[in-house]
Amino acid sequence: MKDIIFLTYSEIKKKLNDGSLTSQELVSAYLERIKSSDTKVKAFLNLNADKILTEAKASDDRRKVGKPFSEFDGIPIGIKDNICIRGEITSCSSKILENFESPYDATVITKLKEKGFVFFPRLNMDEFAMGSSTENSAFQTSKNPFDTDRIPGGSSGGSAAAVAASMLPISLGSDTGGSIRQPASLCGIWGLKPTYGRVSRYGLVAYASSLDQIGPFSNDMEGISDLLEILSGLDSKDQTTAKVDHFDSKSVSSMDWKGKKIGIMKTEDFNFSPDVNARYLEILKSLEEKGAELVALDFSLLKYAIPVYYLIATAECSSNLSRFDGIRYGLRKETSGKLDDLYSESRSAGFGKEVKRRILLGTFSLSSGYYDAYYGKAQKARVLIRRQYADFFKSVDIIVQPTSPTTAFKVGEKTKDPIQMYQADILTTSVNLAGVPAISCPAGVDQNGLPIGIQLTTSHFDEVKLLSYAKSLSQLDLCKITLPKEIK
Repeated sequence: MKDIIFLTYSEIKKKLNDGSLTSQELVSAYLERIKSSDTKVKAFLNLNADKILTEAKASDDRRKVGKPFSEFDGIPIGIKDNICIRGEITSCSSKILENFESPYDATVITKLKEKGFVFFPRLNMDEFAMGSSTENSAFQTSKNPFDTDRIPGGSSGGSAAAVAASMLPISLGSDTGGSIRQPASLCGIWGLKPTYGRVSRYGLVAYASSLDQIGPFSNDMEGISDLLEILSGLDSKDQTTAKVDHFDSKSVSSMDWKGKKIGIMKTEDFNFSPDVNARYLEILKSLEEKGAELVALDFSLLKYAIPVYYLIATAECSSNLSRFDGIRYGLRKETSGKLDDLYSESRSAGFGKEVKRRILLGTFSLSSGYYDAYYGKAQKARVLIRRQYADFFKSVDIIVQPTSPTTAFKVGEKTKDPIQMYQADILTTSVNLAGVPAISCPAGVDQNGLPIGIQLTTSHFDEVKLLSYAKSLSQLDLCKITLPKEIK
């Protein structure tokens, strides 16, 4: 039964439903894999094995009497450490919330519980989802299963690494500026950022409320489409969820590329690594041979995406994180008895360096005399970026581009230069600013055996088309990838 862990999500789902595999067998195999491999990968912050096995047994018992909650009953799923589960620690990988136990379930957790999924919390992340490498966690640095000297991406690095290391078939992350797609790309798996408003954010600890979106990781396409169907929908607890037709995974089918207009980037305008650039051009050539028409798009506004994103995101984080003051919940440092000292000492001890940097930047851009010059202009530029995407989809069916300009870089390589680290998100942040959906698809490996990802983007709430194209892309030989069986 050792090879269970190397099954795809769709194979696991089939075996659970035909009775050839039990949830307890599956969960035990994953727990054994975690025990042997996570000392190197460091995807998990903690695990309650007894509780997980109890949930798996309950699932098997339901199946024995013919009353499973759903076809998904008993499937293990990992949860990022900023998504609230009642009775579980939700720390956002920060010392300020190190011992915070959530009193309620996020809406996505409620929906997953109703289907019978078995939860594997808590997956490591950049503190409060602020980072591109998972090196900003207060507790540990997660590693890339393809090469543990390298980062898995971020901020959902733990969620991506757990799937790539075959410690789980699926997991949840959050994406504010690329935090699902970028680690999915660097770890060789599937990662989806849905349209803003497609999935409820209730119970997701906020970083930047107008950008954050929960989404799935999976080791195959079916896991992405199944989870999107389960998680999406209007939620009275989240006023930003949209009233649109519910996503139906059965509507996803392979698309014929013939006659389709594919929006592409001019590679000479971006600093892609040679291997990423070569694979991108190979894929475009393959699509063209299948009858697609390649349309070069004007991505001139993309150069503004990083400064616009970091002004808006840090302004919102400054506001959202003001609630962590040492009084209501979380870390409390009290030495002098003075209120101002309680605030400053609790926040100084609780927040890490990158979180402090972003709070200061956001507070500055919102301050009197600077609001219009910085935050106000950033919001105007955001409107232009959103309009540009709307114009794109008047002339093309889908946009195809690399997810990340490079493959995974080494641990510590960019930590001393925040601007260089921020540039790692140059191909993903504009999607969040526009609110459109995008998915990172595996696209083979570079000459060092490191995964390359290709990002597909469609217009708002057009996830059926997006995933149909992704399914077609996965059938190209160029996009095949094998996840590592041995973690070195």
